[in-house]
Amino acid sequence: MARPVPDPVRPGQESVWDYPRPPRVEREMRRVQIDFGGTRIVDTDDVVRVLETSHPPVYYLPIAAFGDALSRGQGASFCEFKGAARYFDVQGGGGAVAERAAWNYPNPMPGYEVLHDRVAVYAGPMDAVILGGETVQPQPGGFYGGWVTSDLAGPFKGVPGSMGW
Repeated sequence: MARPVPDPVRPGQESVWDYPRPPRVEREMRRVQIDFGGTRIVDTDDVVRVLETSHPPVYYLPIAAFGDALSRGQGASFCEFKGAARYFDVQGGGGAVAERAAWNYPNPMPGYEVLHDRVAVYAGPMDAVILGGETVQPQPGGFYGGWVTSDLAGPFKGVPGSMGW
């Protein structure tokens, strides 16, 4: 399938089509806050993001920032770049549980060591995921875990017809 035509980039935006493959990991300076079950379960400025062609960034936060909001979930997956992933169930206030709503790479492949002891979260099941004061939208399609913000230009992997990108 041919690469899609990137959306126009407005001032203050970056295009996901300028992101590299293999992905790049970089420090993120914006604070992340996550609310679930009516409770703030994460509030941290210790954030890294992974940038990969056609994807909105995936943000990784320290496991310790979640306190007791994570428990081991079912299943595993594999990324050709980052390695074997394990999943976590996320617990929020009022007994709320989102199964397999977070993941990490306990033994990341070379070049991605900074992801050890960090967790990424799917935005969709959470009440709110806030990045630098902006409430994010989940990456389209429900399979990938990127966070869509107003400073990004797509189109984003996960929309209908993007399987071959």
